[in-house]
Amino acid sequence: MAYHEAGHAVMATIVGRPIQKVTICAANLSTGGLRLGACKIRKGRSTPSKDWLEDEALIFFAGMVAESHVTGQYCEKGARQDLRAVKRLLSQTRATSQRQLEKLERRLLDKTEYLLSEEPHAKAVEMVAKELMEKTTISGRAVVHLFHQAVAQFNKK
Repeated sequence: MAYHEAGHAVMATIVGRPIQKVTICAANLSTGGLRLGACKIRKGRSTPSKDWLEDEALIFFAGMVAESHVTGQYCEKGARQDLRAVKRLLSQTRATSQRQLEKLERRLLDKTEYLLSEEPHAKAVEMVAKELMEKTTISGRAVVHLFHQAVAQFNKK
C-alpha cells in the first residue's frame, strides 16, 4: 500500500500538482466503505497543465503502476476506485466509441508506466514509500523534498 500511495504522490509531483499529505492509515469513508490510504492533493497547481484530464488520469493510474513495479503485476482489485475514476474522467473526452476510450486508456497507462520507470522517478517512489512505511503519514513538502533528492542523485551521474 505504501508503494501505491507513493506512486500517486510522485506522479502528482511530476505533473505539477501540489500535495497536502500522503498517508497509509486506513479510514472510513462517508459512503460507508473503507479507504486504505490516501494522497491528498491541494487545489490548484504549481505548474500550468496542457491537459488537466490527462494529468488526473496519470495520477490515478500511478498507484497501481507503482505497486506493480514491486509485485510484478497489476492489482486491479486494489486499484478499483482509481480505475473507476479514470473511466469517469475518460468518459468526458471526445472519444466516440468504446474502442477509442480503450485506446486512450491504454495510452495513458503506458505513459504512466514510462514516467514511473524512469530511474529518478522510480527512486522517488521507493523513497516516499519507505518514508510512509516508517511514519504512516508524510507532508506534501516531504514528498517534494524526497522527489528532488531522487532526481539530484541521478543528475550527478
